[in-house]
Amino acid sequence: MTKRILVVGGVAGGASAAARVRRLDESAEIIMFDKGPHVSFSNCSLPYHLSGVVENSESLVLISPETFKKRYDIEARVNSEVIKINRAEKTITVKDLVSDTTYEEAYDKLILSPGAAPIRPNRIEGINNPNVFTVRNVVDIQQLNSYIKEKAIKEIAVIGGGFIGVEVAENLALAGYNVSLVEFANQIMTPFDYDMAQILHKEMVDNGVDLIVNDGLAKIGEGFIETGSGKKIDAQAVVLGIGVRPETKLAEDADLEIGETGAIKVNANYLTSDSNIYAVGDAIEVYHRLLHKPTRLALAGPAQKQARAVADHIYGIPSRNLGVIGSSSIHLFTLNAASTGLNARTAEAAGSSYDSVYVMPSDKVGLMPNSNVMHFKLVYETPTGRILGAQAIGKGNVDKRIDVIATIIMMNGTLEDLKDLELTYSPMLGTAKDVVNHAALVALNQLDGRYSEVKVSQVRELVENNAFIIDAREKNEYHAGHLKNAINIPLSEFRNRLDEIPKDRPVYIHCRSGQRSYNMVIALKNLGYPNVFNISGSYLGINLYEYFNDLVTGREKIVTEYNFK
Repeated sequence: MTKRILVVGGVAGGASAAARVRRLDESAEIIMFDKGPHVSFSNCSLPYHLSGVVENSESLVLISPETFKKRYDIEARVNSEVIKINRAEKTITVKDLVSDTTYEEAYDKLILSPGAAPIRPNRIEGINNPNVFTVRNVVDIQQLNSYIKEKAIKEIAVIGGGFIGVEVAENLALAGYNVSLVEFANQIMTPFDYDMAQILHKEMVDNGVDLIVNDGLAKIGEGFIETGSGKKIDAQAVVLGIGVRPETKLAEDADLEIGETGAIKVNANYLTSDSNIYAVGDAIEVYHRLLHKPTRLALAGPAQKQARAVADHIYGIPSRNLGVIGSSSIHLFTLNAASTGLNARTAEAAGSSYDSVYVMPSDKVGLMPNSNVMHFKLVYETPTGRILGAQAIGKGNVDKRIDVIATIIMMNGTLEDLKDLELTYSPMLGTAKDVVNHAALVALNQLDGRYSEVKVSQVRELVENNAFIIDAREKNEYHAGHLKNAINIPLSEFRNRLDEIPKDRPVYIHCRSGQRSYNMVIALKNLGYPNVFNISGSYLGINLYEYFNDLVTGREKIVTEYNFK
């Protein structure tokens, strides 16, 4: 008997489900509905049209309805909004937005992929002005780009420091606009811990973005916005990237169960509370593998996996639901950044017993002309050493390293497993002891009590309390900029200067990136110094951590000169 399968919504979830159904069943009748003019487009690439990286907005459209029909015998109906699910009759009511007529279609199985809608807080004055935009689809990005060009706009405010907000701000800045980004929280990009986010803050400031954190949007006026603190910012156009809300109205009206996160509740096979209706993508609630509770995750990769699992379940093919861990990456001007699993903040909030290390090895052999520092933070469970998450930022292949950690997490791997991974090596691509191996070794030393560190966030307090801090760099490095109360005892000299290092008080050591100071810490411990600590992030990390906050607050610097080399 021919199956009739209807799909509400396209893109990563709906279109992938439809294509998989066709691969499993050549006889199935498959119809997709989308209320917009496009059923398959690269929504993650939308911001890149603003800078011209994607020159033609039509290139964002991946497959047209005509191509769906010719290649896959799938009928894709655009400008067709599904306004009701009639569960008892197993039909849906569809509104043709072109002809303004409604009709019904019957289904054997229904797959919901309605996505999530950008948040637009109606309480804010001016939020519905014609110069206020959101970015969800190709039409949105076309309208925004046309508006700012036709109006010859110079100043644009972006609200929200998540993926969409940051990428929109970046691409507008690359296109030559004066861009302000306003974020209510104290940092952008919350998948990253506060110390790591400072690297991204500096990158935005260095590339001309007026970055405002710890302040929210309060009002949109004529040619300006006003923040909660009363700050007035010139802006002839405003882009909202505050966040997204799952599209659940269709499901709620059909009395399908909604989960505790406010998204559609599904079981392990992505079935809703109706045995003939599935749901995938940004509109559903998923299980977080590490937090052991429901969550929402608006990412294309998980949506595609869910879509395949749904199609397989319809045809009796078993699949595993392993939950999600939240792996993501972003490119920002000259930097790449990626994260997976829990950061220290989320581990703390979850009540996990955890610790972390922050290391900065080179991303490839230092002799190579394009070798750069990679900032890498590894979060692990104590006392088990189970890997919980990681973050990496640098100019090199940070995504490769985070993908390794994501794999380890999915395999319930530990620091011992990570230490022993045999990874590829070429001087142009990496180092013999890769960043991830290096981080595991440092973390094991910390876990086993052979090594202690203080976090970069604690350094200001140490300086202000006149702690005994050793700068293990060479003299020329020290004179180019140093912590105000640090004593310069280079690694190359410290064995001849032990009489300058006290045993009756804590000793804190840093160098440029942590390697020399680590060696000094271990040596001093072996020489009988009881309280010796490496400073996480070392001098480069301290500079990056302090720079943006010093810039914003105007507080007294704890370094004589910033040095980011």
